[in-house]
Amino acid sequence: TRDFLAGALRTREHVFARIREVFERYRFEPLQASAFERLETLTGKYGDEGDKLIFKILRCGEHEATGEADLALRYDMTVPLTRVVANHGSQLPTPYKRYARGPVWRADRPGKGRFREFAVC
Repeated sequence: TRDFLAGALRTREHVFARIREVFERYRFEPLQASAFERLETLTGKYGDEGDKLIFKILRCGEHEATGEADLALRYDMTVPLTRVVANHGSQLPTPYKRYARGPVWRADRPGKGRFREFAVC
């Protein structure tokens, strides 16, 4: 992961603002989905290799000592979109034209110039 100081952050936010303007010009609606999902929702969607790249969130509370995970950070925006449509489909317009931007996380050993946390649109 990385930190963004003021200059880089301003540039980044400017780029994201331009992207948002284009989406909204074509009447796409914004969507902000949760950064984490139930582990069972994410596993199996990316194949065995993809499952190894999921950052798991260990259970806390009474199950903390088990070392088991029941949540995970999102890997991309596809599964969260599917969950949103399944949970809120009757409230969404048809066709549902949406855009989303946000961080995703992949638990791999990134090569030079790549990161475990990055933004996608």
